[in-house]
Amino acid sequence: MTFDDVRRFLLALPGVEETTSYGTPSFKLGRKMLTRLREDGDTLVLPEVESDERAMLIEAEPAVFYVTDHYRGWPMVLARLSAAEPAQVEPLLMRRWRAVAPKRLLAAHDAKG
Repeated sequence: MTFDDVRRFLLALPGVEETTSYGTPSFKLGRKMLTRLREDGDTLVLPEVESDERAMLIEAEPAVFYVTDHYRGWPMVLARLSAAEPAQVEPLLMRRWRAVAPKRLLAAHDAKG
């Protein structure tokens, strides 16, 4: 998976805009960050992944998912794009989008089917 794949996936969702965070590309919906690329150019920061789920992801796919000490106390997981398949990352991105999207955007998106 590449960052361009992430870009295409997220920009197809209503209300998503590309911006920057900490000097790297990121995507937001309103003021809420959906994800950002870390400085290494290969790692995606995926917020709102609680510690139990994060541990499960890391155990199941250690080549893809990991966490650094910096993120250990936060509900986030990191994903190595070069080792990831879209089916591993897109559900986490979609869940985050759905969690922060206003009801009108959810309704418009869901109506499209």
